[in-house]
Amino acid sequence: MATVAANPAGLANVSVRDLKVQLGANTVIDALDLDVRGGEFVVLLGPSGCGKSTLLHSIAGLIDVSDGSIEIGGEDMTWADPKDRRVALVFQSYALYPTMSVERNLSFALRINGTPKAEIERRVTRASDMLQLGPLLKRKPAQLSGGQRQRVAIGRAIVREADVFLFDEPLSNLDAKLRTELRRELKQLHQRLNATMIYVTHDQVEAMTLATRMAVMKSGVIQQFGTPAEVYARPENLFVATFLGSPAMNLINGTLTVDGDHVRFQGAHFTLEVSRYAFRAAPAAGLRCVLGVRPEDVRVHLDGEIAADAGERAKVSLVEPMGNHRVIWLDYHGAQVASIDQKKTPVAVGDTAAFTVDGAHISLFDEASGTRL
Repeated sequence: MATVAANPAGLANVSVRDLKVQLGANTVIDALDLDVRGGEFVVLLGPSGCGKSTLLHSIAGLIDVSDGSIEIGGEDMTWADPKDRRVALVFQSYALYPTMSVERNLSFALRINGTPKAEIERRVTRASDMLQLGPLLKRKPAQLSGGQRQRVAIGRAIVREADVFLFDEPLSNLDAKLRTELRRELKQLHQRLNATMIYVTHDQVEAMTLATRMAVMKSGVIQQFGTPAEVYARPENLFVATFLGSPAMNLINGTLTVDGDHVRFQGAHFTLEVSRYAFRAAPAAGLRCVLGVRPEDVRVHLDGEIAADAGERAKVSLVEPMGNHRVIWLDYHGAQVASIDQKKTPVAVGDTAAFTVDGAHISLFDEASGTRL
């Protein structure tokens, strides 16, 4: 678990300790710890069914926990009612009142709680200004686009002026263009509010662009918790390595050979010097391991760019144009190796091309356990 720094003044942290959640006979989360600093934007990332929404709903108080504790702003909220946790939750579905205007949707919770009229007006104006909802306040939900409806749902959370904002895949129902726009707006909203936010998604692009820190989850367990750059560059295990990245990290099985200070990775058809790799323990000769390399660190070369005896040769099996770059797929002894090509190297399907691997940006994993070496 990463060290938790002091919280900025007035911002609520969230501390989850030894959490266990059972739904019927199924244990969804067991012995989970999570520390969210005040003012952070933490993203819970993982595939469907990994427990990320269950964790979020436990923090919100919508699901009873079987064991462990949840603290919000230094107070034990494990068994507190949802209304007393000072959290605001935005769901995937907009859940707007269809007969109410945007303004009434935003103010509904405040009105039923008896908030003074002037205070309601102040909060609604603040939220609508932040989310550019001013011209839409008199409209009904049916007159709004999907993106506008989600803005209203987010605005309904903002007017509560909660300590912690929780988002459960709020952009999943939107098309790609709207997701990109609202993702940017959410990032800017976090900067303006300077609030603590926890966000659930299965979309790695959302996680990488939004998160201050991200927790990658699998089967109810946090596999790695760190900044997007840390998690991407130094994945803790094979699951994290292959879950992040598009295309996914290239993997090659092999063994380590050790000759004094020289350490090499030896695959069936591939050898790479790895002496400068930051091993966590002294490398053992003969250890079966997996070499991981991101597609952007696989370089495709034209004839003459490198020495004839340098690099590896493979046949180009597919070229995918992606606008500002291309993905070149290489058939290397039956294995598919992906390379992200920014230079628009003139290769075509069926060509034989040379490729090299940037040894300064690799990962090595124990073949048996999948953990990072």
